Amino acid sequence: MKLRQSNSNQLEQPVMQMELDGHKTYLIYIETMDGLYTPIGLELPDGEGPFPVVLLASGNGGEGMKWVLENTKTRRYTIDKLLEQGFACGWIRYRTEVELGYNDGGKLVKDRRQGREMFNRSPLEYEDEISIIEAIKEYQELDEERIGLLGMSHGGEMILKLTSEYHGVRAAVASEPAAHEFLALNPDDSVSINPETQLRDIESMQMQSVSKVRKRINMEIALERICSIETPLFIMGRNQDELQGIFRVSYDLLYEQKKEVIWKSYDHDLHGYVYPLLGKDGNYIVNDVQEEAINDVISFFKKHFS
Repeated sequence: MKLRQSNSNQLEQPVMQMELDGHKTYLIYIETMDGLYTPIGLELPDGEGPFPVVLLASGNGGEGMKWVLENTKTRRYTIDKLLEQGFACGWIRYRTEVELGYNDGGKLVKDRRQGREMFNRSPLEYEDEISIIEAIKEYQELDEERIGLLGMSHGGEMILKLTSEYHGVRAAVASEPAAHEFLALNPDDSVSINPETQLRDIESMQMQSVSKVRKRINMEIALERICSIETPLFIMGRNQDELQGIFRVSYDLLYEQKKEVIWKSYDHDLHGYVYPLLGKDGNYIVNDVQEEAINDVISFFKKHFS
């Protein structure tokens, strides 16, 4: 089956259909805001569409279609669970995260010069995700009114950035959202500067405490961003994570501003527990906590897609 676009005036996105370990996957290159392309791997459930859609994201970007192919093969446990429930879904990829690009670059402004586009800065990774969302709405097999996002770690922070200025998705799940930039957090001395690159090394940042996080964020900036969010959100924490305070404060501020948001934290030792890993024996390493988390995600989307 070939994906069909609804709008004949829309530029057709390059699509390849492949069998990846027995699964039919549509590999699509999506045109982004500046005319470059970013890849996704889309799968459809059995039956007749249009289907609700959940797009999966993880981490800070880069690696292109190679990343999509690898993760479609080796991190598809959650994909299969979503397909079983009648959701179209798949991995998205986007350009590499820019250190403080969101804070320092400001809002993307589009203008024209000599008849061509001119931007005040390059688009960022979360804006690639917006381009992906807008592009897939053109496919007849997909329900443009029922699009959801599941983002983990930096992919979770991207959801907060995205929903603060774009309102084109029905619901979104931010799992372990590393939202320090979104919250305008001033790190403590657990963050160092790489002397070779002069970029921050945040791998050892310790932000477990809610009170500590609240004292170190720029509340005025954080609330300005929070207040513009309209999308229902599910914030997922991880009990022993070094950034648990950031996860919880992200939820608390949303709740305090009377946004439609829920919170739940899970006791698991894997950062990224919502995406179980494939073991060397070819079986997924998954336990009851992960099953509970994935079922909670599915229930959340079912509620908001109904």
